[in-house]
Amino acid sequence: MSVRSAWLLPGGTDSPGQTREDTRLAPLGTMAPESEIRTRAGVIAGGDPFAATGAGAMDLQIGVGRAVVQGTDAQGAYPITLDAPQVLTFGDGDAQFARTDTVCIHVYDALFDTSGQTLAAVEIIVGEATETADAPLVPPGFLALWDVKISAGASAGVGGIDWTSALTDRRVYTAAYGGIIPRGSSTDVGAYDGQYRDMAGVLERWNADVGDWETYRAPLLVENVTAGFTIASGYTLTTYDASRFGGAHGIGTVVLQVQRKAQLDAGTGGNIADEAIGTVPPGWRPWRDMELAVSDGFGGGTARLSTTGALTLRTWSTGGSLIPDRTLRFTSTYALA
Repeated sequence: MSVRSAWLLPGGTDSPGQTREDTRLAPLGTMAPESEIRTRAGVIAGGDPFAATGAGAMDLQIGVGRAVVQGTDAQGAYPITLDAPQVLTFGDGDAQFARTDTVCIHVYDALFDTSGQTLAAVEIIVGEATETADAPLVPPGFLALWDVKISAGASAGVGGIDWTSALTDRRVYTAAYGGIIPRGSSTDVGAYDGQYRDMAGVLERWNADVGDWETYRAPLLVENVTAGFTIASGYTLTTYDASRFGGAHGIGTVVLQVQRKAQLDAGTGGNIADEAIGTVPPGWRPWRDMELAVSDGFGGGTARLSTTGALTLRTWSTGGSLIPDRTLRFTSTYALA
């Protein structure tokens, strides 16, 4: 047996119905929903499930894999396993037009269709040969895996199908409820607000309000308190704002404003004796020592922010001075420790 399905009665021509082995191999469990009672159909990730490989001029091999196939609402969903590669043979191309055939998993269930069978199979839905060569519609009880373009006049006698260009991947993926859906078509819609998917390494969240996938951004954590910063003698803290993306070790932005109580003159070349400004609190410190720009709107200089949180003024405008009561503004974005 190569194609197995759980939740079928005995009696299929090519299968005795659900066996204990079928149950062990089938992907059972609560899968991602598509509506109140429908399950999101799709392939179960892991390796390269249902991989397509040319096996002859007109032959295509479909590799092993697991999937969930949704029937009508009344039917429910069927867990499927293909436990051995299967080779499919395509018919010759039309004399005038190309066509697109679709490789699918098909679940037969005599309780809901007229097939008289209870089994699952990997099959070809043959498309119509037309100028546009559109892929055929896939009805309930089927799960599309691959589209295959059959050129006009294609046959084994004239070289067959060009497998390097004929295949279009139709596989969509599903996961257990609450899981992240792996990759898939860019046109694949979400099923519920807050569903997540991994799209080419980018985490996306389905926003049901606008009906679109949005790149997921970690919540912005903002701290706007003057008590979080330890200020040095000779300065007054006016504003301390800190924000970060991505949790404790994400990217942080610190905006700090202080006023100096007395004048501070810069020496030759703008160098000054290291002037302690204060200490940035834990959670907002950089992973390595950073140089920050600082300005009072008239002059400017640099400051050092260390991994211990120490903020030190190091240079100021050549020959300039820090005027009393003028606000110094420190701003920087950096990776947090």
